[in-house]
Amino acid sequence: MTEDEINKNQPGRNFESDQEAQIVEEFLLPRDTLLSAGVHIGTRMKTRDMEPFIYRVRPDGLFVLDVKRTDERIRTASKFLARFEKSKVAISATRLYAHEPIKKYCELTGAIPIIGRFIPGLLTNPQYSHRVDPEIIVVCDPRADSQAIKEASKMGIPIVALCSTDNEFTGVDFVIPTNNKGRRALAVVFWLLARQVLRERGELAADKDLQVPIEDFEAKISRDDEDSR
Repeated sequence: MTEDEINKNQPGRNFESDQEAQIVEEFLLPRDTLLSAGVHIGTRMKTRDMEPFIYRVRPDGLFVLDVKRTDERIRTASKFLARFEKSKVAISATRLYAHEPIKKYCELTGAIPIIGRFIPGLLTNPQYSHRVDPEIIVVCDPRADSQAIKEASKMGIPIVALCSTDNEFTGVDFVIPTNNKGRRALAVVFWLLARQVLRERGELAADKDLQVPIEDFEAKISRDDEDSR
């Protein structure tokens, strides 16, 4: 689903215009906070799909994402996610660093967490006792969460994906360009998504932050723990 399609689904409103009015030169969090969390750090690989979101390449070969585009996409995704019933939003993540951010996001917003290995048939098998029936799904990495994308696409469920520079968009409807592998970056992105969704629902005042700090969204595991899984 493109931004234009999202706009069409809500007559009388234009999300791009809303974003331009809101953003000006401000970010959802201070630019320095986003940069220190590594939200902009990609990989040494890039795909053609991700080229529009890449700001530059560093001397060490790492591709750098445009944090303004990340900010814009978080705003748009939050507006879209806020339209759905809480129990009809699912968040899926295979990567360990995304587990804790997803748990916190779901605790605060009422979404359904799908953490760890995605069981085949979770979305498509009506006979499966633990089947999940969301109306929208967010995945943390199109490559790692390919089974979730495959099943959601088959069921016609819109897919929002966190994408780094090495990801492709096959099956994905809406992309949030970000570092989707870093512990701190994932914590910041899901903290922002939770805050913005609650604001859009009217459950949190526009000038208020979450009572839960970003640190509580951050995975408490080491790189060795991740590599050993």
